[in-house]
Amino acid sequence: MTEAPPARAPRLRGARAVFTGRLGGVSAGHFSSLNLAHHVGDDPGAVAQNRALVDQAMGAPAVYVDQVHGTTVHVLPATGEVPVVTADAAVTTRTDRALAIMVADCLPVLFSDDRAGVIGAAHAGRRGLLDGVLEATITAMVGLGARPDDLEIVIGPGICGRCYEVPAAMQEEAARLLPATATETRWGTPALDLRAGARQALERAGAAPGSIHDEDSCTREDEGLFSYRRQSVTGRFAGLIRRD
Repeated sequence: MTEAPPARAPRLRGARAVFTGRLGGVSAGHFSSLNLAHHVGDDPGAVAQNRALVDQAMGAPAVYVDQVHGTTVHVLPATGEVPVVTADAAVTTRTDRALAIMVADCLPVLFSDDRAGVIGAAHAGRRGLLDGVLEATITAMVGLGARPDDLEIVIGPGICGRCYEVPAAMQEEAARLLPATATETRWGTPALDLRAGARQALERAGAAPGSIHDEDSCTREDEGLFSYRRQSVTGRFAGLIRRD
């Protein structure tokens, strides 16, 4: 394992941010090749090797959480080992760990406050986004000394509004909470724009609009990324962040 996996690497002040893709790992079949998830049916040994490749690329062990589409935020202990907990976001001031969020259509959102030395990572699918996972992540970062208007944020690849078809009632529920989510598919049916909704939620929580950046590839359209909507048996890629 001498070659780091290919990745998209947006620039954030005070941190290294990475979004992995499908390529560069050892998994086979539907999970080819850099699947990072244990829960999808892939060979556990292959997943372990893939995660080791990512750790090598990040220069530190990555901390994963057991994601359940909720709003719980894991605040890493200040020192020592980090347990795997049920959560959909994580925050830390540590430099010896990277934070990892796995997705296959949902949005991975990465946060950095260079002034306070705080980073965060959140899993923003439809349910978590509407229930406030991004706001909860910012609140947890503030608890470690961050300021919302000092945050630099990148919204990673996820399914786009042109592809994310939903029932009309689901669209109406989302639009009541985050009006920016309401859109149409390219074929004219009700849809959700999670990216627009995430930006709206972040701005409501105090993030400066000019400090919110997009890695706007659509997972369903980009075969270099895993997508549950495109292929229901599939792997997971990750958004990762580590303090400089």
